[in-house]
Amino acid sequence: MPLRRLVVLVLAVAVVTTGCGGKSSHEDPSAALKAAQQKLEETSGVSLSLSTDDLPDGVQGLKSASGTVTDAPAYDGTLGVVTSIGSFSVPVKSVDGKVYAQIPLTPGWSEVNPADYGAPDPADLLSGDKGVPSLLSATSDPKSGKDVRGGTGNKEVLSTYTGTVPGSAVSSIIPGATGSFDATYAVASDGELRQAALTGVFYAGHPASTYTLVVTDYGTSKDITAP
Repeated sequence: MPLRRLVVLVLAVAVVTTGCGGKSSHEDPSAALKAAQQKLEETSGVSLSLSTDDLPDGVQGLKSASGTVTDAPAYDGTLGVVTSIGSFSVPVKSVDGKVYAQIPLTPGWSEVNPADYGAPDPADLLSGDKGVPSLLSATSDPKSGKDVRGGTGNKEVLSTYTGTVPGSAVSSIIPGATGSFDATYAVASDGELRQAALTGVFYAGHPASTYTLVVTDYGTSKDITAP
């Protein structure tokens, strides 16, 4: 077979193969975010962390959160906050609509209002109307992005999606959020949300910053009780 004809044949086969078998790992962005939302709403619990590396100077607010959230709803973990008297990370439990913390220099557990520290009730982070699932449902104009590595041990290939989330939805996670937010989500092949990054003005009068959310251990079950 002449070389020119062979090259044409090989290219033709490659095009056909790409069209039939080279399906993108991304499904419809709206459908992917809807599926991720349902996974969060249906799970018994997850391990969740929320953090920022660029909390604006002079802000009193949430620096980090890490713990277990269940569908009770309940939370057992820590909150890292920045206040006028310094930064500290404290053990926190949220059960039956009440939030308790071990405040430094205060013996035992104290009932607190997390909004006073620029934080949400962490037990609500799986809530369909004011938790992470509500961010997914409120995302407008979602688009597919590039695949990335992530998950435990960086062993998963994650599909990414971008979109815009209104401050009215974000403020349920970080009280005081205003305007619109750029969102990037990383979703595993089984439809579970692994990571979300939100960039915008979380604290009025201060520059935009980014909070990153990481979700693992879907199906976690933990009996969390008030202290």
